[in-house]
Amino acid sequence: MKSRNILAIAAVTALVATNVSARDEIRIVGSSTVFPFSTAVAEQFGKKTDFATPVVESTGSGGGLKLFCTGVGAEHPDIANASRRMKQKEFDLCKANGVTDIIEVKIGFDGIVIGNAIKAPAFDLTRKDIYKALAKDVSQYGRMSENSFKTWNEVNPSLPAQAIEVLGPPPTSGTRDAFEELAIQKGAIEAGVDKKAAKKVVVRDDGAYIESGENDNLIVSKLEADPAKLGVFGFSFLDQNADRIKGSKVDGVEPTFDNIASGEYPVSRSLWFYVKKAHIGVIPGIEEYMAEFVDDDAIGEDGYAVEKGLIPLEDDERDTFRSAIGNLTVMTGKEGLH
Repeated sequence: MKSRNILAIAAVTALVATNVSARDEIRIVGSSTVFPFSTAVAEQFGKKTDFATPVVESTGSGGGLKLFCTGVGAEHPDIANASRRMKQKEFDLCKANGVTDIIEVKIGFDGIVIGNAIKAPAFDLTRKDIYKALAKDVSQYGRMSENSFKTWNEVNPSLPAQAIEVLGPPPTSGTRDAFEELAIQKGAIEAGVDKKAAKKVVVRDDGAYIESGENDNLIVSKLEADPAKLGVFGFSFLDQNADRIKGSKVDGVEPTFDNIASGEYPVSRSLWFYVKKAHIGVIPGIEEYMAEFVDDDAIGEDGYAVEKGLIPLEDDERDTFRSAIGNLTVMTGKEGLH
């Protein structure tokens, strides 16, 4: 414990000693799903204040948090966006590297869409269908075995007789993590797999699921070019490309703004960003950027991030995170991380 405290103090001292003029803009990494919202906030922040416009990179949630947790200092990111909550192992990595004071902010919700091209056949899926189509191992004849389903109608006779080819993000993506948990593992439970075994179910790697990078816009373009394929991406990309792609129903529910906001759409998750408290007051504008992100103009019911597809928080929950920002409240590690 003493060595960790010494590491943290040394890191903060090094940060303060850094020639800050070499980097006077905020550096943000992380989720491709949060990227368009964070970029919109960064642009508004740059216009409304005298601070430099923050630099936002789309690296995926896992990749961004890994960079974020590498250390304290101007050579490390200030903020990490995530389309799922920070994991316990990531919190522990941060702590081990001297990133001991982290502010956690929830900004809203997003649905994970399984979509295809406008001109392609519509899909009406259950989470059990998704599990049977995309899990590496499935339950057959009372035991788990390697997935041998090749076409959608083999999974469910009511689905089209076309090959299972689904474009989706890689393991570094929060969208991938959430899709695996909320769609595939939940589908496994619906198929009769016990909860403990279901938590071990992962995406198949035999070519039916095609990793397509962190750029959801690229997935949208590929779907438009090949109507035989489906893709996995955040609701905001469906919302922004409704003239090119459509979302499949899941458990009979369409992926719409209202259905995600009400919790009726089953494959939805919360969106977050994380801030190093040690960088506040050293890298200019971090507190002001955080305040802009949770302002009603950004994530209120009619905010500019909501216009881009963000599903807003309820007022009381938004006030809770505004308070955390105002008080610079840091995580304790007891927030229910998993």
